[in-house]
Amino acid sequence: MQALVFPGQGSQFVGMGKDLYNDFPVCREIFDKANDILGYDLKSICFEGPEELLKQTQNTQPALFVHSLAVFELIKDLEVNGVAGHSLGEYSALTAAGVFRFEDGLKLVSLRGRLMQESGNRNPGTMAAIVGLSIEKITEICESLSEIGIVKPANFNSPGQIVISGDVNAVRKAIELAKQNGAKLAKELVVSGAFHSPLMNYAYENIASELNKVEFFEPKFPVYSNVTGDKFKDLNEIKNLLIEQIVSPVKWQQIVEKMIEDGIDTFIEVGAGKVLTGLIKRINPNVNVINLGTSDEVKQFLENGKSN
Repeated sequence: MQALVFPGQGSQFVGMGKDLYNDFPVCREIFDKANDILGYDLKSICFEGPEELLKQTQNTQPALFVHSLAVFELIKDLEVNGVAGHSLGEYSALTAAGVFRFEDGLKLVSLRGRLMQESGNRNPGTMAAIVGLSIEKITEICESLSEIGIVKPANFNSPGQIVISGDVNAVRKAIELAKQNGAKLAKELVVSGAFHSPLMNYAYENIASELNKVEFFEPKFPVYSNVTGDKFKDLNEIKNLLIEQIVSPVKWQQIVEKMIEDGIDTFIEVGAGKVLTGLIKRINPNVNVINLGTSDEVKQFLENGKSN
């Protein structure tokens, strides 16, 4: 059984999708359509950069979404037993599953990126990756700093790899404490805000009205939620948890473990980079992982599929 997984912020790179655009007419259509929907030249930001522009949250999120959906168009006839996405990637997963029309998914993602960037401007914060400590120890460290400011676990990525998020002073103090407690790595990340923390409250309060305007359709295959780590139960839950997702931790490790428990043994990362396949191999080294992000990777995959 196989699942598709969709990357989130941090997987972007200048040049993403250019080879797909040149080699596949259907990918060309998607990038051109995205430009028309957004009303600005996202395509050139993806293909040419500069990196500083691509790294802005309001551009990164639609860029990753469009790139993932362009790749998905090439493999949409595959048998799929489940999908999931990391943070922003959850919107790509839901669109691939048919819950959103492409246009609606892109508009939501574009708004989400702008709202999260604005949240970061209004309530500046930061994030840090911590490797080598238990969930319990990191939670304890975060809770001990409540008087300094907000700091909370934001991503449960893989065993021993957790990202924390919150006020700058509190996160930097947590980095110190993590090192004192034997963390192998505790490093501040270059981000434009404290994602998946209460400092994203502005985005949390403002995305609901847009989600309420969008038509939701029943998913074609199971979609796993960042907030619960399990399958979405119904369309109402999808809507509610997409709102919660902005201020809640991403339970990526739990999602992957649940998918494996449900019989998934092959994970195909659809889109930019190899972040998720790396995390999945750390969660369970026995599963198969495949990357489909470049034109060459897709061509090879399709040729192998046809020859089997």
